[in-house]
Amino acid sequence: MIGKLSVAVVGLCATWSVWAQETPADFTTQVPLSVSGNGPWYRLELPLAVQLGARQADLSDVRVFNAAGEPQAYALSRQSPQHTENRNVTEVKWFPLYAADTHETLPDVVVKSSAEGTLLEVRPSTAAKPGKQVLRGWVLDASAIKAPLQQLSLDWSHEQEGFQRFSIEASDDLQHWEAWGDGQVARLSFADERVEQHDVSLPGQPARYLRLLWQGQAAPLLTSAKLTSATRSSLPMPLVWSQPLAGSRLKAGEYSWQLPTGLNVERLRVELKQPNTLAPVTLAGRRDSQQAWQPLSNGVLYRLTQNGQDVVQDELPLPGQTVTELKLQVDERGGGLGVEAPALRVAVRATQLVFLARGEPPFTLALGNASAKAANLPLSTLIPGYNAERFNTLGQAQVAGGVTVTSPAAAAVVDTGPNWKKFGLWAVLLLGVAALGAMAYSLLRKPAAVR
Repeated sequence: MIGKLSVAVVGLCATWSVWAQETPADFTTQVPLSVSGNGPWYRLELPLAVQLGARQADLSDVRVFNAAGEPQAYALSRQSPQHTENRNVTEVKWFPLYAADTHETLPDVVVKSSAEGTLLEVRPSTAAKPGKQVLRGWVLDASAIKAPLQQLSLDWSHEQEGFQRFSIEASDDLQHWEAWGDGQVARLSFADERVEQHDVSLPGQPARYLRLLWQGQAAPLLTSAKLTSATRSSLPMPLVWSQPLAGSRLKAGEYSWQLPTGLNVERLRVELKQPNTLAPVTLAGRRDSQQAWQPLSNGVLYRLTQNGQDVVQDELPLPGQTVTELKLQVDERGGGLGVEAPALRVAVRATQLVFLARGEPPFTLALGNASAKAANLPLSTLIPGYNAERFNTLGQAQVAGGVTVTSPAAAAVVDTGPNWKKFGLWAVLLLGVAALGAMAYSLLRKPAAVR
């Protein structure tokens, strides 16, 4: 009889566990996934548009289910576990590049270097004609730097104010050049203050030489050129940007934006519609309307026309802390940003989700449950013997179709109705208790056997 009682109790516990297990219907957003490559582990870069469906800033309410609605073991990774960095700043030599005019595509030069690759001379390939040659750019010698280049810092003659916009190219042999994008530095005077921008971000790749070519204007006379290099044990995930967010004007020179959910914002971009806009700004944020505003960043935003081209600085870096509201205060001595609040884009660190495929596809990503508890595992637990090199060999998962979202109205209707699942669980428990009571009563009434 004791054995029968044990079986009954175990059965009740198993029933409770099955009924209480999470299903895709417990989450407001479901996203179909497709998988490719070698399993059974698959990695998915969560699109920001999908992340906005979460109800918890740390994505504790993210789940993956198989075709049978069974949850899958998973891990979240916003950056590699180790991110130590050694940074070095090196003064480098620079060599002028001359051309017939500022619109010549590439100056024709002769380069002389030592056996070690150090630059000794850069000169025009033909004799310069008096009054016809224009300083078009500079070649920087980075041959002594072996680590990836992260930042370029320039200083130039104080007589030359305004914006300096140039292209950046890299080479290891002075013959083949790879485009590294555009750079921009500036020296401005505004309201009895001087605003200077000397630093330009580089893509974090090694190179022996850099070529800077000014676009549509003569290059300034450099007085200093420094390169910051960094050796990292791992690199953080890239940033992903949101769609434009509408804001509201609180008062003159003050605007606010409500984010769809709490986000660890690391950068933002303010839309500057009008040409010749100049706005010193201060940015603050908070997690909810009951908290005081906390300062996050400050800087000068501008969109100015120079030589027929727009020169734009519309981004601000942020510390990456969780915020749901942002407020921008503008010094209107620069003309302000207008009556309407400008559109705002925010950037967060890309998040990778890795799951262990169990059961049959298709798989579904579900999120949007404010009461869900975190269920993610560390990568080292999910993948035994995990290391950073193995991450790139995992299979890939992608969003395979439309996003299904349960409307708040529909959810409210369900919440206000009878909770049949809860009633069913109580009914099973009560029936089990009644059955156990009946069996115990039967044992007590049964007469003892005659020996």
